[in-house]
Amino acid sequence: MPKRTLQGVVVSDKQDKTVVVRVERRFTHPEMKKTVRRSKKYHAHDETNEYSVGDIVWIEERRPISKLKRWQVIQGEKKKKVQ
Repeated sequence: MPKRTLQGVVVSDKQDKTVVVRVERRFTHPEMKKTVRRSKKYHAHDETNEYSVGDIVWIEERRPISKLKRWQVIQGEKKKKVQ
């Protein structure tokens, strides 16, 4: 079975080797026929502590690493520094 891959934004990097990623999904409401946005947070494994808040990352499903971590960061884009 293929592993699921999701794209999201890092919202927390305070833990060691872990980032919290917010993944947003959009769908049409069945009754209102209006586009609705829903988001969910996932704890993902970041072995090198490479990503920080605001970075866009892709996470992949994997076997459980800890109580909350079932995802791993596979790639990402660094947020541009504003000067």
